[in-house]
Amino acid sequence: MAGEHSKKSVEHIVDDAIKPVLGVSIDELNKDISEKLERSPLLSFDIDTKVKFKKAKRQFKQQFLRRLLRVSYGNISMVAKKAGVDRRSIHRIVKSAGIDVARMREEMIKPYQIKQKAVGSVIEDVLEHYKQVIHPSRMAEVYKQVDTVSKDILDELPEKEITLKKAEEEFEKEYLSKALSENKGNLTKTSKKIGLRYETLLRKVKGLKLR
Repeated sequence: MAGEHSKKSVEHIVDDAIKPVLGVSIDELNKDISEKLERSPLLSFDIDTKVKFKKAKRQFKQQFLRRLLRVSYGNISMVAKKAGVDRRSIHRIVKSAGIDVARMREEMIKPYQIKQKAVGSVIEDVLEHYKQVIHPSRMAEVYKQVDTVSKDILDELPEKEITLKKAEEEFEKEYLSKALSENKGNLTKTSKKIGLRYETLLRKVKGLKLR
C-alpha cells in the first residue's frame, strides 16, 4: 500500500508540473516516469547496445558505485553495506575504475543534489521517447521544469536502498531487452551483436523472464 501511495504521489506531481506546460495530461508519460523511479533514482542509466554486453555491464557497475560513493561521502564501509558486498570488492572496483575517493570526500557534494540529478535524468530519458508526439516549443518548456519536478518528486519518494546484485540484474534486463528488440527477438543475431555466447544469452533471457 505504501508503495502504491508513493507511485500515485509521483504521478500527481509529474502531472501537476507538466500539464500546465503541455496543456494536456499524458497518462503514459506519467506512468513511464513513475515506474522508472519506483526502482531507485540511482539506477538511471543509458543503454548503448553498440557497446558489448560485458563492457557495458562493467561501465554500469562503476557508474552505480560512483553514485553510491558520492551519496555516502566516499565511505567505503557504508557503500559495501548498501551494495551488499564486502569492502574488498568495492576497493577493487574503485581501483579499476580510477575513482578518486579522497577527492569525493573533499568535494562533499550533498547526497540530495546527486539524487535530484539522477531523478532529473530519469525524467529527461522518458521525455526523449515523446519528442515525436509533443510540439518542440512545448517540449522545451517541459525540459525547463525538470529541476523543479525532480526536487518535488524526490521529496515524495521513500528512501530506497538497492544492492549491487539487484542493480546489475536491472541493467541486464534493460540492456538485453533493448538488444533483443533491435534484433527482432533473434537470439543468434543478438548474441553475436553484443558479444555474448548463445547459451549464456539464452540462460539470462530465461532467468530474467524476458520471454
